[in-house]
Amino acid sequence: MPADARAYWKGHIRLSLVTFPVHLYSGVTDTQKIRLHKISKDSGERVHYKDSTASEGVIEKSDIVKGYEYEKGQYVEIDDKELAKLKVESTHTIDLVQFTEQRDIDPIYFDKPYYVVPEGKLALEAFATVRDALRDAGKIALGQITIGGRERIAAIKACGKGMVLETLRYNYEVREASRYFEDISEKVKPDKDQIALAKQLIEAKSGKFDPKSFKDTYQEGLMEIIEAKLGHRKANLPKATKEPGNVVNIMDALKRSLDQTKGKEKAAPAKKTPAKKTAAKKTAAKSSAKSSAAKARKKAA
Repeated sequence: MPADARAYWKGHIRLSLVTFPVHLYSGVTDTQKIRLHKISKDSGERVHYKDSTASEGVIEKSDIVKGYEYEKGQYVEIDDKELAKLKVESTHTIDLVQFTEQRDIDPIYFDKPYYVVPEGKLALEAFATVRDALRDAGKIALGQITIGGRERIAAIKACGKGMVLETLRYNYEVREASRYFEDISEKVKPDKDQIALAKQLIEAKSGKFDPKSFKDTYQEGLMEIIEAKLGHRKANLPKATKEPGNVVNIMDALKRSLDQTKGKEKAAPAKKTPAKKTAAKKTAAKSSAKSSAAKARKKAA
């Protein structure tokens, strides 16, 4: 368990008469994302925002209430006491009431993931029993959880030595896909040979998902700009690429794509050694940039 880990939720999981305590930890983080703030161009100070209206200017917090806009510029006021009555009192217990196949849940319903960890050694046996049973059955357990003052659908599945709970969106939160696809004509029937070529291309590019192989080029580029400015140098940014044009001959484009993919596969073994050297150079360059940035910060201080 990471030393700085803080449980987001504490409670129990209950399967019929079996109950055991667990902790939930957020499965995602945005701490590594670079956040930009609005600052004054002249003074360099942070721009802050205050609660205000067009006619009254800044409003005191005690005079601010919530309201629902039922017409443009017209609101019905909702009191905090009324909202408090609607909040579901947390029972701190997730009752597993149904089990289903993962493929039966459309991915669009999945919302936020949390790691489920047993609380203490006494909970370990029951926790492991439910985890292994879910894994062996290939099922997801469904229940409901009160989190953040709101009741959500909870989907729990085995994950390595632990389990993962994902909150699910309610039906009313998901837009009907058919409304957006209704203008797509079913009369268009692609050529069978084209489909066969496309399937070959898919097969040639198939592999296990590795999130590390996908780079956030915007995040990396933004960090390069920041480090370049701190180091008083010009940012080394990738050249802009041209937008792809419309494909006129799909069959020809598929054949060329497949040839390019096969060509890369044949050339790949010969490039293994240089690739390591290039990676080493990039790492060294990145370390140098960070060192320059650190020195620049000290000078500025």
